[in-house]
Amino acid sequence: MSVVVVGLSHRTAPLELLERMAMRDERLPKALADLCARDFVSEAVVLSTCHRVEVYAVAERFHGAMADVRHFLSELSFVPPEDFADHLYVHYDDAAAAHLFSVAAGLDSVVVGETQILGQVRDAWELARAEGAAGARLSLLFRQALEVGKRARTETAIARGITSLSQAAVAMAAERLSALADRNVVVLGAGEMGAGLVDEVAEAFVPGSQVTVANRTWERAQQLAERAGGRAVDLDGLATALADADLLLTSTGSTRVVLTAGDLATAMASRASRALLIVDLGMPRDVDPAVADLPGVSLLGLADVERFVAASLDERRKEVAPVRALVAEEVDRWLESTTARQATPTVTALHQRAEEMRVAELARYRNRLAGLEPRERDAVEALTRSLLGKLLHDPTVRLKDAAGSAKGERLAGALTELFDL
Repeated sequence: MSVVVVGLSHRTAPLELLERMAMRDERLPKALADLCARDFVSEAVVLSTCHRVEVYAVAERFHGAMADVRHFLSELSFVPPEDFADHLYVHYDDAAAAHLFSVAAGLDSVVVGETQILGQVRDAWELARAEGAAGARLSLLFRQALEVGKRARTETAIARGITSLSQAAVAMAAERLSALADRNVVVLGAGEMGAGLVDEVAEAFVPGSQVTVANRTWERAQQLAERAGGRAVDLDGLATALADADLLLTSTGSTRVVLTAGDLATAMASRASRALLIVDLGMPRDVDPAVADLPGVSLLGLADVERFVAASLDERRKEVAPVRALVAEEVDRWLESTTARQATPTVTALHQRAEEMRVAELARYRNRLAGLEPRERDAVEALTRSLLGKLLHDPTVRLKDAAGSAKGERLAGALTELFDL
């Protein structure tokens, strides 16, 4: 069995494809059960964010598991395998661990060192555990990944400066608008990303600015608005809020466009020549791309945030090497722990089987040994134990050395078959 990761991310796939592959949170519990019910997958965790869709799995057979995961991704997203197969990456065992540790440390994010990904890794693992999809092997891996993410952010400067998409989006908007002084800002969406946007806007605000939080659930919008000293509206009040807005920041969990060109055209009609900047972080997009053609509207998206971040990362890139060294160190530690765990059951069973045979043989010769003195019986006991120890020493060492590899699986299988373990 191998630990594998199969996925695609902003490094391997265009945003348009990632948008099609995005998985909705409410579908994941059933999806995890479906994935683990397949022939070659015994454990699974699904990590789906704005910039990645990854399946971590314990594969009973490598190629069979790869086919299972590809079919799973296709069925869940309604995207034919041929549309995304060329964008997939596959890592297994130590490379899979290195990839997850790099993700948790923020090395694989659009915003290098971002903090939000660590919470997303934790949430993905906790959901898989709650659904019975993450067993001992993946739990060991993900528990250590969270430790790696924390170490990276406390022992290096990887998380200094811009550390999240929401922070980058607000900084980019402030730069486009020459700061947020005396600006009216509308935040559409009250999920995790929406909350981050509200917090960043509140931190960047100055007297004279105003923030409005719009969300399908008014109570949640009200909670976030209070954090920024602003006001809340439901979606029916969005058009009115946009009539006075200078900036719209959006990130909802909707599977379809929330703001159409027609909706915005109505709002813009009452604004005369006043411009509106929109930053859409939704995945899939919240705003109809056609709004960019409306007079006075500037529409920016995730690709624009990526370019903005890339221009400001020179200092943080110096921290990449120390974090990569930390990841390599942690991969070695993971390999040591998994090697011991994988070899132990077979080694234990082998020694137990040998001891049962030793005890049975001594019992069979009990009558012949009845005339021995206690000291002589102890000598026979010690001799038989010593012979077994020497006989099993080399197989035990070789199995432990090969544990976690294909060779280790072959040796464990051979011992299990030969000794009926």
